[in-house]
Order: sequence, then structure tokens, then C-alpha cells
Amino acid sequence: MRNEIYLDNSATTPASDEVMQAMEPYWSIQYGNPSSPHLRGVAAEKTMNACRSQLGSILKVNPARLFFTGSGTEANNLALQGVANIPYFRRNPGHIITTPIEHPSVLNVIKHLEELGWSVSYLKVDGFGRVEPQEVAELLQPDTKIVSTMLVNNELGTIAPISEIGRIIEKANAARQHKIIYHVDAVQALGHVPLDISGGKVHLCTFSGHKVFGPKGIGLLYAHQQAQLRPILFGGNQEGGLRPGTENIPAIVGLTKAIQLAVENLDTNRKQLYALRQELIGGIETIPDAGINSPGDGAPHLLNASFPGLRGEVLVHFLEQKRIFVAMGAACSSKKKGVSHVLESIGLESEAIHSAIRFSLAPSLTLDQIRYVVYSLKETVEEIRNIYV
Repeated sequence: MRNEIYLDNSATTPASDEVMQAMEPYWSIQYGNPSSPHLRGVAAEKTMNACRSQLGSILKVNPARLFFTGSGTEANNLALQGVANIPYFRRNPGHIITTPIEHPSVLNVIKHLEELGWSVSYLKVDGFGRVEPQEVAELLQPDTKIVSTMLVNNELGTIAPISEIGRIIEKANAARQHKIIYHVDAVQALGHVPLDISGGKVHLCTFSGHKVFGPKGIGLLYAHQQAQLRPILFGGNQEGGLRPGTENIPAIVGLTKAIQLAVENLDTNRKQLYALRQELIGGIETIPDAGINSPGDGAPHLLNASFPGLRGEVLVHFLEQKRIFVAMGAACSSKKKGVSHVLESIGLESEAIHSAIRFSLAPSLTLDQIRYVVYSLKETVEEIRNIYV
């Protein structure tokens, strides 16, 4: 057992041994560029095509509609800006529906599109970040062209009702010349909740390798042909002309292996994660004044809690001294000054926001480790509160 307990798996995960072994030959032995016409290049192209085919089978989508990117952030950018770059939409910016608790790689793209003339409506969220699907129908406008909702929120673990939203969009599209495109950020969902892209009527779906014990520097975009994306980067004709740049074959192999393992072990891992999460919830509830910010029916790997009377960053660093690693929120924004836009959006008071930390679990953790975390957390919260009294 490691001498540390890592509870920041929503920020990144260590690449698994199986993933590292699958990638190893492609660093120095099978190193060809898949665009090269010689044997090395052809071998690399075959490897890439095999990975794409395998991912199509795993995700139950047409492999020709899967595109490799450099990250989940890039995949979200390509999804949203790729729709906005369609010539008709460039000339006629339309209306977007999203939520106020999306990842910055979605919200900041949408803010950029607002500057280009798009209008935006935000779905209301309740105190746990949940949305009401029917509100999507109420917010639809004649020029609505994009709806974007993440499947699992990266700070709270709240699960969005994407199938219901997808059906609402499908019904609305029946009478529209320019179809509404439904984008789902599934970066935190993969390997943690069941995912049915086709059944959910999703047109664009994004993933990231390093959230599922795969390598960093690789993302994946599923794009239904109805989306008619245009590139946002320009160069070569890789990835069907949609994403230029030499494909990262080692990372593609690693991503494929990581997704395979995540999907194959989904049921077993979810059972373990739910047991760990429940143990953690039970322990936090014994700490005076502590509050759970995540919904009870949230994703099994995520839990957000507040400890009024202290600052989240102080608690993070005190626990770090005990080799317990947690986060204040999303890794992309936790080092920035200010407060979580997610926790603000669900209506938490300032003290609860500033004392919040996020625990994100992995199936390799044990109940004994979580019990030690709870013991250390109680001890540390009391210690910090006594210091600042």
C-alpha cells in the first residue's frame, strides 16, 4: 500500500500499469508517423485505425465519427467552436442553452461565442446542481443551435438527465431546418456512470485520457455527422481534416486501453466506489457543522463538503502533511483567486464556499484508508478551528 492516500482523482489519475505496458512499444519501437507512406507509417496508421475501431465498439458509435485531440479541453473547444464555424452559423450566430456549472473549457468558449454575437440562456440549478429537463423545452428559441450540459459535474458529482434532454431536443428538431446540436461533456462520467451516446440522442461527446488512468495529452471527441463540424485549427489533413497535427500514437493506444478497462470494470468499480463514498459521507457527518454539498445520488467517485470555521486551502495543506491529498475544487481553477462558480451557482453561503474541499475517489482505495482519512479529517478540522478561534 502506498504511504499516501490520493483523493484528487478528478483532477488527474496515475496511468495504470496495463496502460503503460500497452503504450511502451510505441515510444521507440513502433514509432512511425501515420501520415508517412512507408512501412513504419503504414504500421502506425493501422494501429491508430485499430484503436479507433475498438473505441467505436466500446462506446457503441460509428468509429469514423471519433476524433483524437490533445485533451478534453481541446475536445470541448472543437465541439462548440466547430459548430459555430459552420458557414451558415458564422453568418447567423444563434442561441445556446447551457448550465452555470459547466467546466471552464465549456463556459469560456460560450463566453467567447457571446462576443461573436451568440446569445446564451442558462438553466437553473438547485442546491445540488441538478437541472430540470423540461426547462430546456421552455428555453428553446427559433434560433437555438447548441445545447451543452456536462453529464457529471466535476466539483459536485451531480449527474445530468441527458437522455431526457436529448429526447426533448430530438422532438424539437423534427420541425427545424437547422437542427439543434446537443453537446455532452462526459470527461468525469466515463468509467463512473453508464453512458449511452446513441440512446441519449447526443451529437457531440467529449472524453479525456488522464481522468480514467490513461495518459495526459490525449482527448477524444465523438461527433455525429449531423453536427457538420468545421476545424478550429489549420494545418495538415489529419483526423479527416478536422484536427490537424501528427497523431500521438502512444497516447492513442493508452487512451484506448484505459477506456477499455474503465468500461469493462464499470460495475465492479462502481460498487467499490459507492462503498467508499458512503463510508466517507458517514464519517464527515460526524464532524460538527460539516456539510455535504454533493447530492446523495451523485456519481460514486466525487464528494464535495464544507467545514465552516476554516479555509479550504488551509485544510488541503494540513492534510497534505499527513500524506492525504484532496482539492479545493476543479484543478483548472483551484489555484486562482476567487470562489468556485459551481458552489456559487448552487447558492452556498460564502463561508461554506470558502471552507469547501473535494474528495475524488479511485476503486483501488480501501475502506481502511477511507476510515483513516475520516479520522485524520476530524482531527485536522478540530486542530485548525482551535488555531483560528
